[in-house]
Amino acid sequence: MQIIVALLVLVFSCREKPGKDQPEALLPFIPEHYTLADTARGDLNRDGISDLVMVLNPPDDSLSAVEERPLLLLLGQKNNTYKEALRHQKVVFCTTCGGILGDPYQQITIRNGEFTVEHFGGSSWKWARTTTFTYMTSKETWYLKEDAFVSYHGGDPDNIETRILSPRDFGEIPLAEFDVYKQ
Repeated sequence: MQIIVALLVLVFSCREKPGKDQPEALLPFIPEHYTLADTARGDLNRDGISDLVMVLNPPDDSLSAVEERPLLLLLGQKNNTYKEALRHQKVVFCTTCGGILGDPYQQITIRNGEFTVEHFGGSSWKWARTTTFTYMTSKETWYLKEDAFVSYHGGDPDNIETRILSPRDFGEIPLAEFDVYKQ
């Protein structure tokens, strides 16, 4: 009997425990009927622990064609779990906001306390927008660092218009107050 108990303890202790990046560990952060569009991993708050950004898609049966898309910042914890730091509806353009090109969302990247959201869309006139947020340790939150805009006509791709805005242009904007549709 002791051998059977020892074997059972050995089998169950050797089984892989679900990590913080396992789908079942991330499900509590995703609202019902929403789907995961993208993730990026990196150190969002400069604490040396890997964090996660998630972009979600709204339910397919949503009543509005211009449905807001949640962006979630999940901070990695020392106990191998995530803690939600921020959920924001107005950082990523809607799935139909890219014009004829469809969903304008391209990707999110994380690098050393900063994350960047990239969009691309249009029809005859193409546009791109790259928005970067940086973590301010003294305020323990993220602020808009740079908002870059590019536009050009598809028939004249060499004639590119570029605008790069910084806090000198827009002031201090915390991530929680950022609105991709207004800024």
